[in-house]
Amino acid sequence: MNKRLSLAAVLALGTLALAGCNTPQERALGGGAVGAGVGALAGQAIGGNTGSTVAGALIGGVAGAALGVATTPGMCVYQQYDRRGRPLYDRYGNPRTYEARCN
Repeated sequence: MNKRLSLAAVLALGTLALAGCNTPQERALGGGAVGAGVGALAGQAIGGNTGSTVAGALIGGVAGAALGVATTPGMCVYQQYDRRGRPLYDRYGNPRTYEARCN
């Protein structure tokens, strides 16, 4: 019983460590690791044998990596304003914009 509890604690800490990843590669890796862990647990609970555990880990890992990449924040376009809050335009009348990471 203590061995299972310590394993669950290690997996929980690993999941928390991977939750703060920001780049697409880090989010894919973190999502894949979390998905593989959850898939392995679900496969063992459903099938009760090694084959089910491995299949659950593979399916969960792929799904987790895909979700990690899909939820990575992209770049947003923001309009620039002067000190008084008026929008700025270039000499052709187009709004002056900049790109930054979406919140």
